[in-house]
Amino acid sequence: MSISWIIWLIIGAVLIAGEVLTTGFVLLWFGVGALVAAALALLGVESVAVQVIAFLTVSSLLVLASRTIFERFLIRSSPTGQLKTGVETMIGQVGMVVEASQGAMHESAVKIYGSVWTAFPIEGEEPLAVGEPVLVERVEGNLIYVRRTTHRALRFNEAT
Repeated sequence: MSISWIIWLIIGAVLIAGEVLTTGFVLLWFGVGALVAAALALLGVESVAVQVIAFLTVSSLLVLASRTIFERFLIRSSPTGQLKTGVETMIGQVGMVVEASQGAMHESAVKIYGSVWTAFPIEGEEPLAVGEPVLVERVEGNLIYVRRTTHRALRFNEAT
């Protein structure tokens, strides 16, 4: 029996462990491809060429599939088609008013993703009351501009 499955297993473990140290989310798929090659070797496929082809095929397909999934679910409708990160992801999210509007500008506090943000109602909106769900319209610096909505905040937003 060949020991190539042990080599593939080590390669797979190193690649999967290496994924923790990178930000690209690519090494994981090559690690899975190496584990598939290890499984083939363990099942008796002696040809290293077949193992390498399986490794490259599985890894490539997983990389392509993950890119498609990430584009579909992480890139929100944006005029530039760019991946939104940080505060940009808050636009369109539902939050909960935790401090009622006060002052001439109707400043209030809204909880989104477990953080409390200084919020102002957009033009034409009435002052905000505690417990109202609001939709983030835009972010300017560390301020958010919101409008009332009938949707409820995600449990994560409410509970944290």
